[in-house]
Amino acid sequence: MTVGTAIATTSPRRLFWSRLARHRLALLSLAFLAVLLALSLAAPLIADLRGVDPAQTDLFSRFEPPSATHWLGTDELGRDLFQRLLDGGRVSLLVGLSGALLSAVIGALIGVVAGYLGGRLDSLLMRLTDGVIALPLLPLLIVLAAVDPSKLGVPAEIAQSETFSLYRIVVIVGLTGWTTVARLVRAETLSLKARDFTRAAQALGARPGRIMFRHILPNTAGSLVVATTLSIGSLILLESTLSFLGLGTQPPAASWGNMLTGAQELLQQAPVLALLPGLLIFLTVMAFNFLGDGLQDALDPRSERRQ
Repeated sequence: MTVGTAIATTSPRRLFWSRLARHRLALLSLAFLAVLLALSLAAPLIADLRGVDPAQTDLFSRFEPPSATHWLGTDELGRDLFQRLLDGGRVSLLVGLSGALLSAVIGALIGVVAGYLGGRLDSLLMRLTDGVIALPLLPLLIVLAAVDPSKLGVPAEIAQSETFSLYRIVVIVGLTGWTTVARLVRAETLSLKARDFTRAAQALGARPGRIMFRHILPNTAGSLVVATTLSIGSLILLESTLSFLGLGTQPPAASWGNMLTGAQELLQQAPVLALLPGLLIFLTVMAFNFLGDGLQDALDPRSERRQ
């Protein structure tokens, strides 16, 4: 049996995993992210099993070293550092994943509509995309995050809640991160709408909406997965930056960014308070980048020919 015949008879799922298996960093990143996500989601259960309240302060237990009670020690307010890191991971991962999915949905819709319908609508949507790209991202996010929701008609009880603060950050990073996906999907749509299966659907009288969302958009799934995975790391960095500046997740809720804010004046006294959340941000962002690179090669049918 020739190599070409073996590849042709291999199922797409096995072919995907065989390509991904060649990227050890991608597999290692996937394992790291899976463990981190599982621990973050299970943080309340872990806290109950350990009998630790991560939000409870104890000024008599400040800066304690690692022990059987506090596995990584305590922070400047006597709170358990291990549980705070897990709670912070849950917030940062939620913002990164939710924001990336929101960006992917918005970008995919704009890209497929612009690419398939073309004309003035394409020009309008692409100029809108270029305008968003041209905006300085961090200052824009700072302005949007600094807006007082209560002055926009949101009840004060809701505006000051931790849940609303978290969802607002997700919406902000999602509404500013869709441009790359939009341009990518538009480029693929321009190519796919000239394919035979698209022309056949048109000849059979299929409506533009059905062609876009039933025939074209599913064929961009590979690129969408890669672009979404790569954007998660960037969004985690943006959330950490906003929280570090005091405009993201507000204390006492924990995020890696606001943990760095609380530790910036304690670098000499307790450097571990800044080292651990900073290290987790670095490792998480790098893991998503490595995973995105691995997925890009695994989902690319031309990667087999380059081996």
